[in-house]
Amino acid sequence: MNDLAPRRMAATTTPPTSLGKDLLLLLIKIVAIATALVLIFTLLFGIVRYQDPSMTPAVKDGDLVLYDRHARSGYQAQDAVVVEFEGVQQVRRVVAIAGDVVDIASGGLVVNGALQQEPQIHEPTGRYIGGVSFPLTVPPGHVFVLGDARATATDSRVYGCVKAEDTLGKVMLVIRRRGI
Repeated sequence: MNDLAPRRMAATTTPPTSLGKDLLLLLIKIVAIATALVLIFTLLFGIVRYQDPSMTPAVKDGDLVLYDRHARSGYQAQDAVVVEFEGVQQVRRVVAIAGDVVDIASGGLVVNGALQQEPQIHEPTGRYIGGVSFPLTVPPGHVFVLGDARATATDSRVYGCVKAEDTLGKVMLVIRRRGI
């Protein structure tokens, strides 16, 4: 036999499958993906459609906020977290952690005796009548949170320090809703 002669390859064919079987497999895949997404967004991550102008301009009314449910400790100043107050989920910025002394003076927010330079804040930080008393020392395991729109935000100036374990999680991603 000549090595240059063309070799015939055996044709391999798969038996045809029925349309019903293909649809059933597709349905099983869709259910598996949907189940995985539900588990991911109930156990690992949370998502909230933010409907409050209290974090403008960082998070705007209508934005989707994705947060990590397991990052509920080890917060640092400037972390954005999701908290719940009176049944409403809020996004707030951590401005002080356990052991910090918070005061609101005429010049703005003071943490540990230092006036805070907050370039993302465009409104003066004031006290609320009937809110918490200042100066305030943040207890162990707690954080002090403020909204970025300080004039209208309901935050720790109203409800006090928040237990870190009572936060819903740390913000990971903000998906901006475009007003078209």
